Amino acid sequence: MSTSSQESIASVMSRGGRPANSRREIKIIDTTLRDGHQSLWATRMRTDHIVSMADDFDKVGFEQVDLVAPIQFDVAVRYLKEDPWERVRLAHRNAPNSKFRALIRSRNIAAFDFLADDVIIAWVESLYANGFRVIGSFDGLNDVDNIVPGLIRAKELGASTFGAVSFSESPLHTDELFVSKAIELIEKADVDAIMLKDAGGLLTPDRVRTLVPALKDVIGERSLEVHTHSLTGLAPLVCLEAVELGADALHLSISPLAAGNGQPSVQSVVRDLRTLGYVVNIDDERIETISKKIVQIAEAEDKPLGVPIEYNGLHYMHQTPGGMLSNFRSQLETAGLADRYDELLVEVARVREELAYPIMITPFAQFVGTQAVMNVMSGERYSVVPNEIKKYALGYYGKLLGPIDPGLREKIIANGASDIALEPAPIPSMLPDLRRRHPTESIDVLLLRAMFAGTQVDEMQRTVAGGGNPEEIPRPVLSLVKALHGMSETGTHTLNAGDLRITLNKGEEAHVA
Repeated sequence: MSTSSQESIASVMSRGGRPANSRREIKIIDTTLRDGHQSLWATRMRTDHIVSMADDFDKVGFEQVDLVAPIQFDVAVRYLKEDPWERVRLAHRNAPNSKFRALIRSRNIAAFDFLADDVIIAWVESLYANGFRVIGSFDGLNDVDNIVPGLIRAKELGASTFGAVSFSESPLHTDELFVSKAIELIEKADVDAIMLKDAGGLLTPDRVRTLVPALKDVIGERSLEVHTHSLTGLAPLVCLEAVELGADALHLSISPLAAGNGQPSVQSVVRDLRTLGYVVNIDDERIETISKKIVQIAEAEDKPLGVPIEYNGLHYMHQTPGGMLSNFRSQLETAGLADRYDELLVEVARVREELAYPIMITPFAQFVGTQAVMNVMSGERYSVVPNEIKKYALGYYGKLLGPIDPGLREKIIANGASDIALEPAPIPSMLPDLRRRHPTESIDVLLLRAMFAGTQVDEMQRTVAGGGNPEEIPRPVLSLVKALHGMSETGTHTLNAGDLRITLNKGEEAHVA
């Protein structure tokens, strides 16, 4: 057992011997196929990866398996050139006993701007039609009205629903606020579960000790799920504390697609839970099989593995997701301002405070980060205002948690694009026009077109029809080509596989036919 695990258990046990909740069953919601690779592989897990592990997932015994959020559709269409709906269907077909779940992001799904109501409702209906029986939603401002219609429709269809209370740290994000949002989700949408969603990895054991009991007091018999990230090194202990205080389910990922920017690992947390006397009914051998397959994929395709992160108190100041930090460095280096990185992080914290503390998750993390970069690079704060910041200040994305200083709000409005109306107009229905322009396409494809502009969906379809994205050729194939190349000093070697023919002439470039 690791030192950190021993310390975690010791902390829980020190409050009076065996926990009062011992022998209670704790449910595990696996995040490997969704947030695990989203956090560590930039969402680059392909459909063939998922299918190769589906049978093992089907036999592990997870309460639910998290499969998609909007970013999985985004990356599949724009980068992997895969049909994301086909991925969903194949996952359900190859793991028929698994209860896959889908997460919806507010009223913008995979876009930044809000989409029409007919698209939101149709999205929920397509999720259900393609197999999902657990559907939930979150809003980055915790504006429950943005997500209620979709949750109600999911429940009407027969799905189990969950509503996310998105966690953040600020003077405005009090336990009372989060409790009120949980009550609102129950009263307006009758959700079946409440998900405490800590995308920034900001929860601490101290905060859990007040927040989890407060939520449990108001949600009745509904399940309380805890979702956090390992960005500060505290996440495993946060999970243990949450369970001790009444949490019913934990979001965990199979190592090595765990830790780092991702969730705590199934293996470590489940081991600690059992040591404390809790019951966790999952198949450890199957998990080990999946873990080995993940290692094989990572080694063959040069993908990173999750590594535990040391505690980092600075994270609580800027609260910026890990992926954005690397983008910040790149932007500053391009502008010749690499030495101002620390200044930028301070500016991020300042902008967030001035904008009434939006939670640093998509899309608001991007909004705040972009404005901070503009402020640092331009030399005059808010002299350049992105469209999204002006729309945010005007309430286009929902109700703000607090007021923006009137002087700053006036500056944002004045320096933002003049064609952005001071009041957001109702969004007209989108599907009738899409159906008129693409009369033969399914609703699944039309929904992709509603979110991805230009020719992105067409390019994805052409790539799928052509046999796949050549930039995503599995590394084992590349390794085989290299092995052929190294078989002799000179000569020609040919590899035939179906319609594929690869001819290697030593000292010359490979010819692929």
